[in-house]
Amino acid sequence: MLKKGSKLYSILTGTCPQCHNESMYVDQNLLNVKNVIKMKESCSSCGLKYQIEPSFFYGAMYVSYALNVAIGIITFIIVFQFDRSLITSFVSIFLVLILSFPFVLRLSRNIYINIFVKYNPKSLK
Repeated sequence: MLKKGSKLYSILTGTCPQCHNESMYVDQNLLNVKNVIKMKESCSSCGLKYQIEPSFFYGAMYVSYALNVAIGIITFIIVFQFDRSLITSFVSIFLVLILSFPFVLRLSRNIYINIFVKYNPKSLK
């Protein structure tokens, strides 16, 4: 399921969606918030240009929105089971969304580019 050649592999590891040989990001560390979305211009293995067109990753905002809504709903359900207070639930949602911010940013870009680019093992230079 999570092996080279699957979309899930590329999405979760942040590797090039076309060849799966190298990371798309300059810095692998998600905790370095300053560089969390800095991407390389293109893949050195297959030559895929990550910025397919100007402002390509603006579409990833919609994916990010959907991920944040899902995380918020899941957090609400979990917290509301233990504490029936709405204030506690909303504070928990706020904290979880702040902490998951770098992960969601990168994951939304990975999902978005994988919608448009297919894996091609013969694409090596």
